[in-house]
Amino acid sequence: MSIERCDAVVVGAGFTGLSAAQELLRAGRSFVLLEARDRVGGRVEARPNGLGEAVDTGGQFLCEDMPELMALIKARGKTLVKTHVEGDFITQPPLPRDGAEQTYLGAMAIRERMNGIEPDDPDIAGLTVAAWLERQGDPAEAKAGFRSMIEGLWCQALERIPLWHLIDNDRRIINEQSELQYFLAETMQSLADDLARDLGGRLRLGTVVTGIEHRRDGVRVLAGDRVFEARSVLVAVPPMMASKLAFSPPLSARLSRALGVWHSGAVIKILVRYAHAFWRDRGLSGMVMWRSLPGLFACDVSKDESHPALVVFIGGPLALRWNGLDGAALRAEVMSRLVAALGPEAGEAVDFCYRNWIDDAWSGGAYSDLILDVNATDAEDVLLAGAPPVHLASSELSPSFPGYIEGAIVAGRIGARKVLAELEEQP
Repeated sequence: MSIERCDAVVVGAGFTGLSAAQELLRAGRSFVLLEARDRVGGRVEARPNGLGEAVDTGGQFLCEDMPELMALIKARGKTLVKTHVEGDFITQPPLPRDGAEQTYLGAMAIRERMNGIEPDDPDIAGLTVAAWLERQGDPAEAKAGFRSMIEGLWCQALERIPLWHLIDNDRRIINEQSELQYFLAETMQSLADDLARDLGGRLRLGTVVTGIEHRRDGVRVLAGDRVFEARSVLVAVPPMMASKLAFSPPLSARLSRALGVWHSGAVIKILVRYAHAFWRDRGLSGMVMWRSLPGLFACDVSKDESHPALVVFIGGPLALRWNGLDGAALRAEVMSRLVAALGPEAGEAVDFCYRNWIDDAWSGGAYSDLILDVNATDAEDVLLAGAPPVHLASSELSPSFPGYIEGAIVAGRIGARKVLAELEEQP
C-alpha cells in the first residue's frame, strides 16, 4: 500500500472540486484532487455525436448574470455563442400565439408568487410544491406550464419537492437574463479541461475513493491500494454521492441524516442535428414546451449556420418513464413529438445522440440533488458546517445559483477557503 502526504485532499473533479483546487494552487498548498472518472467536469461533459462533432452532453448554458463563470470564460479565451431565441415559442398541445404567451406569463407569475413566500413561513410547513399549486386559483394551462417548467428544471415530481426548499433554491437564482442566453462554441467541457491542465500531477483521474478516516488532527483518504494522508479533506461531490462514502468513525447522526435527505432527479439530454435550421425559416425560435408531457422542452443550440441543432431535455417523472427505452424507441418518441410541434421537416434529422444521466455512477441522475424531506429545514446548514477536518462543498450548497455551474464555482471557492483557514490554524 502506497502512502502519499499533503496538506489537503479534494474529492471530486467537477467544477466544485476544480475551483477549490485552483484556490489551493494559488495559496501554494500541497494537495491532490481525486476523481473516480477518467475525465474532469462531473455533470459537465462533452462527447462526439454521430458526425464526430463534440457536443455538450451535460451542463451547457450560462448567462451574463453569472459573474464568476463569465469571468472564467473570458480569462480562458472561450467563445460565447448566443442562443437563438428570435421567433415564436411553441407549446404542445398547440395554442394560438397569444395563448402560448399567456401560458408562459401565467406560469412565471405563479413562480414569482411562490418566491414571494418566506421559506420559514409556518403556513407552508409540510407542504409540497404540488399541494401548494393545487390551492392556487390560476388557469389550468398556467398551472400545467408551471409544472412542466419546474419538473424540467429540477427533474423531480412536484409531489416530492418541499415548497420551502424550492423557494429557498429559486430565490438564489438571481439572473435577469435567461439562463439559456449563451453556450460555448468549444463546449463547456473544454473549460473544465483548461482548469485541470493547470493542476498537473496533482489531479488523479480514475481514482475511486472508498473511505475517509478522520480525526481532529487529520484525515486518511483511502483509494484502492493508495492512501492519502492530509490535514484536511474537501468532499466536493453532490450530497447524495457524499452519503455513499464510508467514513471512519461514522459521521454524527445529525450529519448523516442531513446527507441522507438529498436525492438526485432524472434527466435525459438529446442533441438533434439537422442539415438546415428549417424552424427559423418559418419564424419559429425552435423553443417548445410540452404541457401535456411535463419536463419535456426543446430549444435551438445551433453553433453557427453550418451546425443547425436542437437540444431536447427530458426531466423528472417523464425521464423515469422513458428510462427503459432503447435508443431506437427513445428516438421514435422524441422525433414524433418534434414533428407534431415543428412539422414534418423535424423528422429529417442527420444525427440523433443522447445522454441518459439517470443512475449515473458518480453524480446521480440530474443537474442537481434536492432535499425531499419536508421537515429537513436544517440539512443544508448542517452540511455547510461539516465535521472538520472533513468539509463538504457542492453546487447544491452554494449561496448563489445552486445546481448551476456558477454555483459550483462559488461553492468550490468557499470550501477551499474553509480548508485554508483550518490549515492556517494548525501548527
